[in-house]
Amino acid sequence: MAEQTRAEDIANRLRRSILHGTLPPGAPIKERDTAAEMGVSRTPMREAIRIIANEGLVLLRPARSPVVASPTLAEVRDAIEVLSALEMLSVRLACDRASEADLDEIRRLERELSDNFTTLDDIDRFEVDMAFHLAIVRAAHNPALAETHQSYLGRLWRARFLSARRKSSRDSVVSQHRAIVAGLEARDSAAAQASLQAHLDRLLANVRAFFETGTETEIGPDPSDAD
Repeated sequence: MAEQTRAEDIANRLRRSILHGTLPPGAPIKERDTAAEMGVSRTPMREAIRIIANEGLVLLRPARSPVVASPTLAEVRDAIEVLSALEMLSVRLACDRASEADLDEIRRLERELSDNFTTLDDIDRFEVDMAFHLAIVRAAHNPALAETHQSYLGRLWRARFLSARRKSSRDSVVSQHRAIVAGLEARDSAAAQASLQAHLDRLLANVRAFFETGTETEIGPDPSDAD
């Protein structure tokens, strides 16, 4: 396996550990120990950590192990506001620019989620959901928009996952996705944006509820976590 591909595979495994809570907010990621646990060398592990640090999932610290990011509600809210504006723009542009191949892929992901919603585990379901949103952004055919969106999506990966796990999201996400697809198919920007806005409003409400209830325990960095 090429080093870059290996690093991306390790980054994906680390992302999943963060989403599952195996690596909770504030937890150090000790490069040497984590590489040994995964059975990989430190070089691709170091690159994998850099990848998820660029996504905002971990924070790098001079001469100390990186730690899993623990953003405040205000930081998450600010990022959601930017991400929402980017996704609303993506839907508007996709209504004008999406090819039939783009729409086919968006429909395929919508069906994959709706047909398998109850059988997919939380992370697999979440990844299909994110693939759906990314497909819409790609359908806007604006590379600068796609690059900026990817950056903010990475920062909100965990927040969106926590939102998706709440019961209210499970009840509404399928119908909201169908409404978004219907708007795209009709090339009706107003309808597609209205459906997406309802979806994004639920995201912010769920994230706010999570912060208020504090259902996960955050931990501080270990003073002995230097590599």
